[in-house]
Amino acid sequence: MTTRTPDHVPTPSGGPVRSTPLSERSLAPDIARGMMLLLIALAHTPYFLYTAQAGSVGLHPVEGGLADRIAQALTLIVVDARVHTMFGFLFAYGIGQMYARQTSKGTSPLQARRLLRRRHLWMLVFGAVHALLLWQGDIIGVYGLIGLIMVPLFFGRSDRTLKIWIGILLGLGALLTLAGMLVPADAGTAAAADMQRASIAEESYLAAAATRFVTWSFQLVAGIATVALPTAFLMGVLAARHRILDEPSRHLVLLRRLALWGIAAGWITGAVLALQHTGVAEIAPVTALTGLHFYAGIFTGVGYAALFGLLAHWMSGRAAASSRPVRWLGALGRRSMSGYMAQSVVWGPVLAAWGLGLGAHLSSWSAALLAVLTWALTVAGAAAMERAGRRGPAEVLLRRLTYRPARSADA
Repeated sequence: MTTRTPDHVPTPSGGPVRSTPLSERSLAPDIARGMMLLLIALAHTPYFLYTAQAGSVGLHPVEGGLADRIAQALTLIVVDARVHTMFGFLFAYGIGQMYARQTSKGTSPLQARRLLRRRHLWMLVFGAVHALLLWQGDIIGVYGLIGLIMVPLFFGRSDRTLKIWIGILLGLGALLTLAGMLVPADAGTAAAADMQRASIAEESYLAAAATRFVTWSFQLVAGIATVALPTAFLMGVLAARHRILDEPSRHLVLLRRLALWGIAAGWITGAVLALQHTGVAEIAPVTALTGLHFYAGIFTGVGYAALFGLLAHWMSGRAAASSRPVRWLGALGRRSMSGYMAQSVVWGPVLAAWGLGLGAHLSSWSAALLAVLTWALTVAGAAAMERAGRRGPAEVLLRRLTYRPARSADA
Protein backbone atom coordinates (compact mmCIF):
# COMPACT_ATOMS: atom_id res chain seq x y z
CA MET A 1 0.00 0.00 0.00
CA THR A 2 3.00 2.24 0.14
CA THR A 3 4.45 1.45 -3.27
CA ARG A 4 5.02 4.35 -5.61
CA THR A 5 4.93 4.48 -9.36
CA PRO A 6 7.85 6.28 -10.99
CA ASP A 7 7.39 9.81 -12.25
CA HIS A 8 7.88 9.92 -16.03
CA VAL A 9 9.41 13.06 -17.48
CA PRO A 10 11.03 13.77 -20.82
CA THR A 11 14.06 15.48 -19.31
CA PRO A 12 15.61 15.14 -15.86
CA SER A 13 15.29 18.72 -14.74
CA GLY A 14 16.04 21.64 -16.80
CA GLY A 15 14.28 24.72 -17.81
CA PRO A 16 12.19 27.27 -16.06
CA VAL A 17 8.85 26.33 -14.57
CA ARG A 18 6.10 27.96 -16.58
CA SER A 19 2.34 28.38 -16.21
CA THR A 20 -0.14 26.78 -18.58
CA PRO A 21 -1.51 28.87 -21.47
CA LEU A 22 -5.30 29.25 -21.55
CA SER A 23 -5.40 27.58 -24.94
CA GLU A 24 -4.25 24.26 -23.42
CA ARG A 25 -7.06 24.00 -20.89
CA SER A 26 -9.82 21.39 -21.20
CA LEU A 27 -13.47 22.35 -21.60
CA ALA A 28 -15.17 20.09 -19.03
CA PRO A 29 -13.30 21.18 -15.85
CA ASP A 30 -13.73 24.86 -16.72
CA ILE A 31 -17.47 24.73 -17.38
CA ALA A 32 -17.85 22.58 -14.25
CA ARG A 33 -16.04 25.22 -12.16
CA GLY A 34 -18.13 27.98 -13.72
CA MET A 35 -21.39 26.24 -12.83
CA MET A 36 -20.01 25.24 -9.43
CA LEU A 37 -19.75 28.91 -8.52
CA LEU A 38 -23.52 29.25 -8.91
CA LEU A 39 -24.01 26.37 -6.48
CA ILE A 40 -21.52 27.97 -4.08
CA ALA A 41 -23.46 31.25 -4.20
CA LEU A 42 -26.72 29.44 -3.43
CA ALA A 43 -25.07 27.50 -0.60
CA HIS A 44 -23.76 30.65 1.10
CA THR A 45 -26.83 32.86 1.15
CA PRO A 46 -28.67 31.10 4.06
CA TYR A 47 -25.78 32.12 6.33
CA PHE A 48 -26.63 35.78 5.83
CA LEU A 49 -30.30 35.58 6.85
CA TYR A 50 -28.99 36.35 10.30
CA THR A 51 -32.25 37.46 11.93
CA ALA A 52 -34.14 34.31 10.90
CA GLN A 53 -34.34 31.36 13.27
CA ALA A 54 -32.22 28.55 11.84
CA GLY A 55 -33.68 25.06 11.77
CA SER A 56 -31.98 21.77 12.50
CA VAL A 57 -30.94 21.37 8.86
CA GLY A 58 -28.00 23.63 8.13
CA LEU A 59 -28.89 27.28 8.54
CA HIS A 60 -32.12 27.23 6.55
CA PRO A 61 -34.86 29.24 8.31
CA VAL A 62 -37.61 27.27 10.04
CA GLU A 63 -40.31 29.54 8.60
CA GLY A 64 -41.20 30.98 5.22
CA GLY A 65 -43.81 31.20 2.50
CA LEU A 66 -44.27 28.83 -0.42
CA ALA A 67 -41.51 30.48 -2.48
CA ASP A 68 -39.14 30.24 0.48
CA ARG A 69 -39.93 26.56 1.00
CA ILE A 70 -39.32 25.82 -2.67
CA ALA A 71 -35.98 27.64 -2.53
CA GLN A 72 -34.99 25.73 0.61
CA ALA A 73 -36.02 22.38 -0.86
CA LEU A 74 -34.12 22.95 -4.10
CA THR A 75 -31.02 24.04 -2.19
CA LEU A 76 -31.15 20.99 0.05
CA ILE A 77 -31.58 18.62 -2.89
CA VAL A 78 -29.18 20.12 -5.42
CA VAL A 79 -26.65 22.25 -3.51
CA ASP A 80 -26.05 21.53 0.16
CA ALA A 81 -23.24 19.04 0.94
CA ARG A 82 -22.47 18.68 -2.77
CA VAL A 83 -20.46 21.77 -3.69
CA HIS A 84 -17.45 21.21 -1.42
CA THR A 85 -16.92 17.65 -2.68
CA MET A 86 -17.31 18.72 -6.30
CA PHE A 87 -14.78 21.49 -5.70
CA GLY A 88 -12.45 19.05 -3.92
CA PHE A 89 -12.63 16.65 -6.87
CA LEU A 90 -12.02 19.43 -9.42
CA PHE A 91 -9.22 20.92 -7.30
CA ALA A 92 -7.38 17.60 -7.25
CA TYR A 93 -8.08 17.07 -10.93
CA GLY A 94 -6.56 20.47 -11.67
CA ILE A 95 -3.48 19.59 -9.63
CA GLY A 96 -3.10 16.41 -11.66
CA GLN A 97 -3.40 18.38 -14.91
CA MET A 98 -0.90 20.95 -13.74
CA TYR A 99 1.62 18.30 -12.65
CA ALA A 100 1.30 16.36 -15.91
CA ARG A 101 1.73 19.47 -18.05
CA GLN A 102 4.74 20.67 -16.13
CA THR A 103 6.54 17.33 -16.32
CA SER A 104 5.68 16.95 -20.01
CA LYS A 105 7.45 20.28 -20.64
CA GLY A 106 10.64 19.05 -19.02
CA THR A 107 10.10 20.14 -15.44
CA SER A 108 11.51 17.55 -13.06
CA PRO A 109 9.13 15.83 -10.61
CA LEU A 110 10.96 17.53 -7.73
CA GLN A 111 10.49 20.96 -9.29
CA ALA A 112 6.82 20.23 -9.99
CA ARG A 113 6.20 19.18 -6.40
CA ARG A 114 7.94 22.30 -5.10
CA LEU A 115 5.78 24.35 -7.41
CA LEU A 116 2.63 22.71 -6.04
CA ARG A 117 3.81 23.19 -2.45
CA ARG A 118 4.43 26.90 -3.06
CA ARG A 119 1.04 27.26 -4.75
CA HIS A 120 -0.79 25.58 -1.88
CA LEU A 121 1.04 27.63 0.74
CA TRP A 122 -0.05 30.80 -1.02
CA MET A 123 -3.62 29.47 -1.27
CA LEU A 124 -3.56 29.07 2.50
CA VAL A 125 -2.46 32.70 2.82
CA PHE A 126 -5.14 33.82 0.35
CA GLY A 127 -7.75 31.98 2.39
CA ALA A 128 -6.64 33.55 5.67
CA VAL A 129 -6.80 37.05 4.19
CA HIS A 130 -10.15 36.35 2.55
CA ALA A 131 -11.58 35.11 5.85
CA LEU A 132 -10.17 38.02 7.83
CA LEU A 133 -11.51 40.64 5.42
CA LEU A 134 -14.82 39.25 4.20
CA TRP A 135 -16.00 35.66 4.65
CA GLN A 136 -15.40 33.09 7.36
CA GLY A 137 -16.59 30.27 5.14
CA ASP A 138 -13.57 30.60 2.83
CA ILE A 139 -12.61 27.36 1.07
CA ILE A 140 -9.44 28.51 -0.71
CA GLY A 141 -7.35 28.03 2.41
CA VAL A 142 -9.00 24.68 3.15
CA TYR A 143 -8.00 23.32 -0.24
CA GLY A 144 -4.55 24.81 0.08
CA LEU A 145 -4.07 22.88 3.32
CA ILE A 146 -5.47 19.70 1.77
CA GLY A 147 -3.00 20.09 -1.09
CA LEU A 148 -0.10 20.55 1.33
CA ILE A 149 -1.01 17.34 3.14
CA MET A 150 -2.34 15.07 0.41
CA VAL A 151 0.11 15.74 -2.43
CA PRO A 152 3.21 14.49 -0.54
CA LEU A 153 1.27 11.50 0.79
CA PHE A 154 -0.43 10.30 -2.39
CA PHE A 155 1.08 11.78 -5.56
CA GLY A 156 3.05 9.13 -7.43
CA ARG A 157 1.38 6.21 -5.67
CA SER A 158 -0.18 3.40 -7.66
CA ASP A 159 -3.81 3.30 -8.77
CA ARG A 160 -4.34 0.33 -6.48
CA THR A 161 -3.11 2.28 -3.47
CA LEU A 162 -5.38 5.21 -4.28
CA LYS A 163 -8.37 2.91 -4.68
CA ILE A 164 -7.64 1.19 -1.38
CA TRP A 165 -7.46 4.50 0.45
CA ILE A 166 -10.65 5.73 -1.21
CA GLY A 167 -12.33 2.57 0.04
CA ILE A 168 -10.92 3.04 3.54
CA LEU A 169 -12.13 6.64 3.71
CA LEU A 170 -15.56 5.74 2.35
CA GLY A 171 -15.85 2.98 4.94
CA LEU A 172 -14.77 5.34 7.70
CA GLY A 173 -17.31 7.89 6.49
CA ALA A 174 -20.06 5.27 6.62
CA LEU A 175 -19.12 4.37 10.21
CA LEU A 176 -19.10 8.03 11.24
CA THR A 177 -22.50 8.48 9.62
CA LEU A 178 -23.91 5.57 11.59
CA ALA A 179 -22.37 6.89 14.80
CA GLY A 180 -23.85 10.33 14.13
CA MET A 181 -27.33 8.85 14.07
CA LEU A 182 -27.01 8.23 17.82
CA VAL A 183 -26.57 11.96 18.58
CA PRO A 184 -29.73 13.73 19.81
CA ALA A 185 -31.41 15.75 17.06
CA ASP A 186 -30.90 19.14 18.64
CA ALA A 187 -27.39 18.55 19.99
CA GLY A 188 -25.08 21.34 18.92
CA THR A 189 -27.50 22.78 16.35
CA ALA A 190 -28.03 26.12 18.05
CA ALA A 191 -24.33 26.45 18.89
CA ALA A 192 -23.32 25.73 15.30
CA ALA A 193 -25.79 28.28 13.95
CA ASP A 194 -24.62 30.89 16.44
CA MET A 195 -20.97 30.30 15.53
CA GLN A 196 -21.59 30.59 11.80
CA ARG A 197 -23.67 33.75 12.10
CA ALA A 198 -21.75 35.48 14.88
CA SER A 199 -19.56 37.56 12.57
CA ILE A 200 -22.42 38.26 10.17
CA ALA A 201 -24.69 39.65 12.88
CA GLU A 202 -21.86 41.73 14.40
CA GLU A 203 -22.19 45.45 13.63
CA SER A 204 -18.52 46.27 14.31
CA TYR A 205 -16.33 45.35 11.34
CA LEU A 206 -13.23 44.81 13.50
CA ALA A 207 -15.08 42.55 15.94
CA ALA A 208 -16.60 40.67 13.00
CA ALA A 209 -13.15 40.24 11.43
CA ALA A 210 -11.76 38.68 14.61
CA THR A 211 -14.74 36.31 14.85
CA ARG A 212 -14.46 35.43 11.17
CA PHE A 213 -10.82 34.44 11.51
CA VAL A 214 -11.46 32.24 14.55
CA THR A 215 -14.41 30.55 12.84
CA TRP A 216 -12.38 29.98 9.68
CA SER A 217 -9.53 28.47 11.70
CA PHE A 218 -11.90 25.89 13.22
CA GLN A 219 -13.33 25.11 9.78
CA LEU A 220 -9.84 24.73 8.36
CA VAL A 221 -9.17 21.86 10.77
CA ALA A 222 -12.66 20.40 10.29
CA GLY A 223 -12.17 20.30 6.52
CA ILE A 224 -9.24 17.94 6.96
CA ALA A 225 -10.76 15.94 9.82
CA THR A 226 -13.90 14.99 7.90
CA VAL A 227 -13.52 12.24 5.29
CA ALA A 228 -15.55 13.88 2.51
CA LEU A 229 -12.91 16.25 1.17
CA PRO A 230 -9.91 13.87 1.36
CA THR A 231 -12.01 11.21 -0.37
CA ALA A 232 -13.08 13.56 -3.16
CA PHE A 233 -9.47 14.71 -3.48
CA LEU A 234 -8.18 11.16 -4.02
CA MET A 235 -10.95 10.50 -6.53
CA GLY A 236 -9.87 13.63 -8.40
CA VAL A 237 -6.22 12.55 -8.42
CA LEU A 238 -7.18 9.16 -9.84
CA ALA A 239 -9.51 10.74 -12.41
CA ALA A 240 -6.83 13.20 -13.57
CA ARG A 241 -4.32 10.37 -13.97
CA HIS A 242 -6.67 8.70 -16.47
CA ARG A 243 -7.86 12.01 -18.02
CA ILE A 244 -11.53 11.16 -17.68
CA LEU A 245 -12.62 14.79 -18.12
CA ASP A 246 -9.94 15.66 -20.69
CA GLU A 247 -10.81 12.63 -22.84
CA PRO A 248 -14.44 11.82 -21.96
CA SER A 249 -14.99 9.77 -25.14
CA ARG A 250 -12.70 7.07 -23.69
CA HIS A 251 -14.62 6.88 -20.39
CA LEU A 252 -18.28 7.24 -21.33
CA VAL A 253 -19.49 4.18 -19.41
CA LEU A 254 -17.72 5.27 -16.23
CA LEU A 255 -18.89 8.87 -16.56
CA ARG A 256 -22.49 7.78 -17.09
CA ARG A 257 -22.42 5.54 -14.04
CA LEU A 258 -20.81 8.20 -11.85
CA ALA A 259 -23.29 10.84 -12.99
CA LEU A 260 -26.38 8.63 -12.72
CA TRP A 261 -25.76 6.91 -9.42
CA GLY A 262 -23.90 9.76 -7.74
CA ILE A 263 -26.53 12.38 -8.51
CA ALA A 264 -29.39 9.99 -7.76
CA ALA A 265 -27.95 9.16 -4.33
CA GLY A 266 -27.63 12.81 -3.40
CA TRP A 267 -30.93 13.98 -4.79
CA ILE A 268 -32.90 11.17 -3.13
CA THR A 269 -31.41 11.82 0.31
CA GLY A 270 -31.75 15.56 -0.25
CA ALA A 271 -35.41 15.20 -1.22
CA VAL A 272 -36.14 13.18 1.93
CA LEU A 273 -34.39 15.80 4.06
CA ALA A 274 -36.25 18.61 2.28
CA LEU A 275 -39.61 16.94 2.95
CA GLN A 276 -38.80 16.84 6.63
CA HIS A 277 -37.37 20.36 6.83
CA THR A 278 -40.38 21.92 5.10
CA GLY A 279 -42.80 20.05 7.36
CA VAL A 280 -44.34 17.91 4.65
CA ALA A 281 -43.49 14.66 6.43
CA GLU A 282 -41.78 13.46 9.60
CA ILE A 283 -39.62 10.65 8.30
CA ALA A 284 -36.72 9.89 10.64
CA PRO A 285 -34.48 11.56 13.25
CA VAL A 286 -32.92 14.60 11.63
CA THR A 287 -29.39 13.53 12.55
CA ALA A 288 -29.85 10.29 10.65
CA LEU A 289 -31.13 12.09 7.56
CA THR A 290 -28.46 14.79 7.75
CA GLY A 291 -25.68 12.22 8.10
CA LEU A 292 -26.89 10.30 5.05
CA HIS A 293 -27.33 13.56 3.17
CA PHE A 294 -23.71 14.60 3.76
CA TYR A 295 -22.32 11.13 3.07
CA ALA A 296 -24.20 10.90 -0.23
CA GLY A 297 -22.80 14.33 -1.10
CA ILE A 298 -19.39 12.72 -1.69
CA PHE A 299 -20.81 10.79 -4.62
CA THR A 300 -23.03 13.62 -5.84
CA GLY A 301 -20.18 16.10 -6.12
CA VAL A 302 -18.22 13.62 -8.24
CA GLY A 303 -21.40 12.85 -10.19
CA TYR A 304 -21.78 16.52 -11.06
CA ALA A 305 -18.22 16.63 -12.39
CA ALA A 306 -18.89 13.48 -14.44
CA LEU A 307 -22.03 15.08 -15.85
CA PHE A 308 -19.99 17.99 -17.16
CA GLY A 309 -17.57 15.53 -18.70
CA LEU A 310 -20.49 13.98 -20.58
CA LEU A 311 -21.69 17.43 -21.57
CA ALA A 312 -18.25 18.30 -22.94
CA HIS A 313 -18.25 15.08 -24.95
CA TRP A 314 -21.70 15.84 -26.35
CA MET A 315 -20.64 19.35 -27.34
CA SER A 316 -17.38 18.29 -28.99
CA GLY A 317 -17.63 19.06 -32.69
CA ARG A 318 -20.97 20.81 -32.24
CA ALA A 319 -21.83 24.47 -32.52
CA ALA A 320 -22.94 24.38 -28.86
CA ALA A 321 -19.30 24.21 -27.76
CA SER A 322 -18.64 27.67 -29.22
CA SER A 323 -21.95 29.23 -28.15
CA ARG A 324 -21.82 32.31 -25.99
CA PRO A 325 -23.28 30.73 -22.80
CA VAL A 326 -20.72 27.91 -22.92
CA ARG A 327 -17.84 30.28 -23.64
CA TRP A 328 -18.90 32.60 -20.84
CA LEU A 329 -19.30 29.73 -18.39
CA GLY A 330 -15.85 28.43 -19.31
CA ALA A 331 -14.43 31.94 -18.95
CA LEU A 332 -15.68 32.07 -15.36
CA GLY A 333 -14.32 28.58 -14.71
CA ARG A 334 -10.88 29.75 -15.85
CA ARG A 335 -11.19 32.58 -13.31
CA SER A 336 -12.91 30.59 -10.58
CA MET A 337 -10.86 32.00 -7.69
CA SER A 338 -11.57 35.58 -8.76
CA GLY A 339 -15.26 34.76 -9.27
CA TYR A 340 -15.46 33.09 -5.89
CA MET A 341 -13.85 35.98 -4.04
CA ALA A 342 -15.98 38.51 -5.96
CA GLN A 343 -19.08 36.93 -4.44
CA SER A 344 -17.82 37.84 -0.98
CA VAL A 345 -17.92 41.52 -1.93
CA VAL A 346 -21.70 41.10 -2.01
CA TRP A 347 -22.17 38.73 0.92
CA GLY A 348 -20.31 40.80 3.51
CA PRO A 349 -20.63 44.50 2.64
CA VAL A 350 -24.20 44.18 1.32
CA LEU A 351 -25.83 41.51 3.51
CA ALA A 352 -23.97 41.44 6.85
CA ALA A 353 -24.88 43.66 9.80
CA TRP A 354 -21.47 45.38 9.65
CA GLY A 355 -22.29 46.39 6.05
CA LEU A 356 -25.62 47.48 4.66
CA GLY A 357 -27.42 44.77 6.63
CA LEU A 358 -29.78 43.71 3.85
CA GLY A 359 -29.62 40.11 5.05
CA ALA A 360 -32.04 41.07 7.83
CA HIS A 361 -34.66 41.97 5.21
CA LEU A 362 -34.36 38.99 2.87
CA SER A 363 -35.92 35.54 2.98
CA SER A 364 -34.85 32.26 1.39
CA TRP A 365 -36.27 32.94 -2.07
CA SER A 366 -35.04 36.54 -2.33
CA ALA A 367 -31.59 35.58 -1.05
CA ALA A 368 -31.44 32.80 -3.67
CA LEU A 369 -32.39 35.32 -6.35
CA LEU A 370 -29.59 37.61 -5.19
CA ALA A 371 -27.18 34.65 -5.38
CA VAL A 372 -28.17 33.98 -9.00
CA LEU A 373 -27.83 37.66 -9.94
CA THR A 374 -24.42 37.89 -8.24
CA TRP A 375 -23.21 34.81 -10.10
CA ALA A 376 -24.53 36.23 -13.38
CA LEU A 377 -22.49 39.40 -12.81
CA THR A 378 -19.34 37.33 -12.29
CA VAL A 379 -20.09 35.46 -15.53
CA ALA A 380 -20.39 38.79 -17.35
CA GLY A 381 -17.17 40.06 -15.79
CA ALA A 382 -15.30 36.88 -16.74
CA ALA A 383 -16.62 37.09 -20.32
CA ALA A 384 -15.38 40.67 -20.57
CA MET A 385 -11.92 39.64 -19.33
CA GLU A 386 -11.92 36.74 -21.78
CA ARG A 387 -12.59 39.10 -24.69
CA ALA A 388 -9.79 41.36 -23.46
CA GLY A 389 -7.42 38.39 -23.13
CA ARG A 390 -6.93 38.94 -19.40
CA ARG A 391 -6.79 36.43 -16.58
CA GLY A 392 -8.65 36.98 -13.34
CA PRO A 393 -6.82 39.21 -10.83
CA ALA A 394 -6.65 36.50 -8.16
CA GLU A 395 -5.26 34.01 -10.70
CA VAL A 396 -2.66 36.51 -11.89
CA LEU A 397 -1.46 37.16 -8.36
CA LEU A 398 -1.35 33.48 -7.44
CA ARG A 399 0.60 32.65 -10.59
CA ARG A 400 3.12 35.41 -9.98
CA LEU A 401 3.71 34.15 -6.47
CA THR A 402 3.78 30.50 -7.53
CA TYR A 403 5.95 30.68 -10.64
CA ARG A 404 8.54 33.16 -9.43
CA PRO A 405 11.25 33.89 -10.40
CA ALA A 406 10.55 32.50 -13.87
CA ARG A 407 7.26 33.67 -15.33
CA SER A 408 5.90 32.88 -18.71
CA ALA A 409 4.86 35.66 -21.02
CA ASP A 410 1.35 34.19 -21.02
CA ALA A 411 1.00 34.20 -17.24
